[in-house]
Amino acid sequence: MKNQNLVVLLLCICVYILGCKPKAAETTTETAEAPPPTMTKQDSIKRGAYFVTIMGCNDCHSPKIFTKAGEMLFDSTRLLSGHPAGDPDPSLGKKGSTTPQEGIVAGIDFTSYVGPWGRSFAANITPDVTGVGEWTFEQFKKVLTEGKFKGMDGGRPIMPPMPWFNFKHLQEEDMRMIWAYLRSVKPISNKVPEYIPPSK
Repeated sequence: MKNQNLVVLLLCICVYILGCKPKAAETTTETAEAPPPTMTKQDSIKRGAYFVTIMGCNDCHSPKIFTKAGEMLFDSTRLLSGHPAGDPDPSLGKKGSTTPQEGIVAGIDFTSYVGPWGRSFAANITPDVTGVGEWTFEQFKKVLTEGKFKGMDGGRPIMPPMPWFNFKHLQEEDMRMIWAYLRSVKPISNKVPEYIPPSK
C-alpha cells in the first residue's frame, strides 16, 4: 500500500513538472522574440539633446550672458556656435605674453582658453558650413573617439579643455543620437579663430 502511494505521488509530481515545463519554455520564447521598442527620428534627437546637456557641451561651445545678479546663462540665440569670431582673447595680464604665468586662463564666457598648450577656442558645432555642416558622422565619431581635429586623419589633436578622452567610451548608438541632435539645431554662421600654438 505504501509503495502504491509512493508511485502515485511520484506520478503526480512528474505530471506537474511536465505540465509546467512547456509554459516556462513558452514564456522564455515569447520574451526572447519580443522586438525591442523602435525609436523615431524625433526620439533620437530628443535623446541626443539629453546627452549634450548632461555632457556639458554648452559649457564650452555656447557663448554666455551674465545677469545683473552675476548668474551665467547660455545665450539661446547662439547655442553651440563656439567662440564668437572677433571676441577678445583671454587676458594674460602681461603684454607680449603667449602663455599664462600660472595655471590656465579662460575667456570671459568660457569659450576660449590659454594654457601650456597655447590658445584654444571652442568649435562651432551647429550644422552651418562654418561649423559641422559639411562633416560626416565618421568625422564626428573620430573627434570623440580619437581626438582628431575635424575628425581628419593625420590632423592635429584637439586641444584642451575638450575632454574627448572621456567621450570615447560612448557607444556608437549614443554618438549617432548626439549627431542627430546637432544636425537638428539652428545653423549659426560663426568662423571660430584657429588654434594658436604656444610658440606663436
